[in-house]
Amino acid sequence: MTHTFHILGVPHTISTREYSSCAFTQKVVKLCQMLKSRGHIVFHYGHEDSRVDCDERVTVTKRYDLHRAYGDHDWRRKGPPNFHIDDHVYKTFYSKAIEAVGTRKKPGDFLLCPYGGNHKPVADAHPDMIVCEPGIGYSDGGYAKFRVFESYAVMHTYLGRACVSAMSNEMWYDVVIPNYFDLGDFEFSADKDDYFLFFGRINPGKGTHIALQIVEEVGGHLVVAGGEGSLGQPRTNRPISEYVEMVGFVGPGGRKRLMARAKATIAPSLFLEPFCGVQIESMLSGTPVISTDWGAFAEYNIHGVTGFRCRTFEQFTWAARNVHTIDPYACRTWAERNFSMERVADLYDEYFYSVSNIFNGKGWYQENATRSNLNWLYRFPPVPDSSDVQCHRR
Repeated sequence: MTHTFHILGVPHTISTREYSSCAFTQKVVKLCQMLKSRGHIVFHYGHEDSRVDCDERVTVTKRYDLHRAYGDHDWRRKGPPNFHIDDHVYKTFYSKAIEAVGTRKKPGDFLLCPYGGNHKPVADAHPDMIVCEPGIGYSDGGYAKFRVFESYAVMHTYLGRACVSAMSNEMWYDVVIPNYFDLGDFEFSADKDDYFLFFGRINPGKGTHIALQIVEEVGGHLVVAGGEGSLGQPRTNRPISEYVEMVGFVGPGGRKRLMARAKATIAPSLFLEPFCGVQIESMLSGTPVISTDWGAFAEYNIHGVTGFRCRTFEQFTWAARNVHTIDPYACRTWAERNFSMERVADLYDEYFYSVSNIFNGKGWYQENATRSNLNWLYRFPPVPDSSDVQCHRR
């Protein structure tokens, strides 16, 4: 079944693959690509320099707007600018997107809002559309009637403690569909160099200081790729430069190389991670993940197979010393079989079909004579065999 989707870009960024420092921007780019690959009609609303796969690229912000709001901000080196929903870019995005969607929408069209509460003004202006939040992994939002969460961890957090004792619910159309990745963006390598990798925002919540302490304890080398921030203090008086290398923001090519050759990615997040795309990107590269044991890690990092989940410093250091026991091929096949755009498109097709039946069919009781399976919720296990890895081998 073909649907029409109106997809909102991130107001303060540009929807391109090069804007890789913003996970939400990449979600928009890949969402357009994934839905177009299934034959759906896609409208994208965003910056004039956006490059996405769609039927119409609707310009709602221009270079002038970004310059007026953020000056000569170098997003390639520094990542997304500091923004506010009351700044010029957001006001312009809201007014022009509301108008542009209004002239293009038809009954039964979907409005996809992948950036949480920052898209709510546009959704509020079009209550007659099928408003959906795809890939909820943020602390705000959850306003749409139709919500797709990145993990059961974040879905259950949204639903709250009251749902544990409630004898009824409205959760039929709250679903979990993970993030999705273009396999061509990653390079598999079973051969590793002698460094650990930390990739992402550099702040205490992401556990950067813990990664630092782990590598210091085991006597290794840590490559840190990410935004500006504080690493925290090492546990000895040795200069940080002896065991850590700061490489700053890296683009898609740099990410591909760093992840493929790292012997492990350390992701010791202290908060409840809604998804943590870095863990799947690492696995697609054949690189094990050493993480904490909560949030999305508990669902997606298979302990002892794709990496290790830890709760004490001793466990982290043991994992770092023994990460060579993890099979790179198992990491790759788990990620490839469950998080590729092709696989996740199956999950979205099933979900959007169910939602559309509320408006165009019998809703929850709609029959489907063509169904042959319920594989949309199936998780394909990892295969520790190089013959099943569909990627470039180094």
